[in-house]
Amino acid sequence: MYYNRFNDEISLSALGLGTMRLPTNTAPSDIDRSKAAEIIEYAYEHGVNYFDTAYRYHDGEAEKFAGEILSRYPRESYYLASKMPGHQMKYENGKLGFSGYLSRLEVKSIPELFEEQLEKCRTPYFDFYLLHNVNESSIDFYTNEELGVVRYLMEQKEKGRIRHLGFSSHGKPETIRRMLDTYGCFEFVQIQLNYLDWTLQDAKTKYELLSSRGIPVVVMESARGGALTRLPETAQNILREMRPGMSIASWAFRFLQSLPGVMVALSGMSDMNALRDNLQTFDERDPLSEEEMKVLLEKVVPSMADIIPCTACRYCCDVCTRELSIPDLISLYSEASFAGTKGGTVGMSLRNIPEDKLPTACVGCGECKKVCPQGIDIPSIMEKFSAMLG
Repeated sequence: MYYNRFNDEISLSALGLGTMRLPTNTAPSDIDRSKAAEIIEYAYEHGVNYFDTAYRYHDGEAEKFAGEILSRYPRESYYLASKMPGHQMKYENGKLGFSGYLSRLEVKSIPELFEEQLEKCRTPYFDFYLLHNVNESSIDFYTNEELGVVRYLMEQKEKGRIRHLGFSSHGKPETIRRMLDTYGCFEFVQIQLNYLDWTLQDAKTKYELLSSRGIPVVVMESARGGALTRLPETAQNILREMRPGMSIASWAFRFLQSLPGVMVALSGMSDMNALRDNLQTFDERDPLSEEEMKVLLEKVVPSMADIIPCTACRYCCDVCTRELSIPDLISLYSEASFAGTKGGTVGMSLRNIPEDKLPTACVGCGECKKVCPQGIDIPSIMEKFSAMLG
């Protein structure tokens, strides 16, 4: 295992263990204790020292399980990260509560929630603590000064109960920029970053924004929930021809090893085979060559998804009679062509778009196509996207 320095003060394993996808039995909350314990223990014993969890992973059981297993080791020998679930909360008329499918749960205050997390994780402090998923629908919650989420967490940091404060985000680059501009206290940011989302979700812009400010990046969805370990046969053949004998999964992690701003690459390893393979990949740094990077981005990725070459110049928006944010819809269409429309980033983003701004609102006038410098048949894409949405 090789390590990266954080703030010139601690060494973090380049591979981190995420606890969102621990092996289970019949339900998400029913963690297979023997298999999950074996994974955490083996990772720790083979050099992994960064462990990531969150309030609602495995329906609230992940923090407790991670705390139980890790408490067997000296507290100073590992680094534990958890998250404040503000993306699943609301604050209205001075009252705090959960939203959506969590609305049945009661929460009385931010301090009580934080204390509950410390207790569940069996720790007096978090090494790394994050605002969970700062995005277009949650940023107003996190920046509400009356509620004072960031203010409270900074107080905990001053008390030593949080060593390093950051946030995770599936949001747009401008949302990440707004959060950084609002508060100057964040030491790291966790984003979804992999060679598919480099283009598909504009992770390149997010990474470059953070790098330009000297902010270390923790990576989530390094292998896209395992999707980048199960590529189409055409894509697999391309990679195997370049590096015979190397696992398909290793390409996802070697891509991240090529980015100097990446501090830790998280992997939610659900079985021992995946763990052993990833440990081998991180035995030493082996970044992609210039040729390998080019093949990965220009041949492999286009074979996996219908990625539209939109540059987001927004000329189309100037002539759209329905005032649609066409570049954003095109980006979502590309994502949906790979991952579908129901869950993940697509589902979350679609829920935040008013009905009259969805692709179904397109009238097919063709004015956008006339002004597109890339010659993209935008009405056709809106029609295909509408069909996906049913």
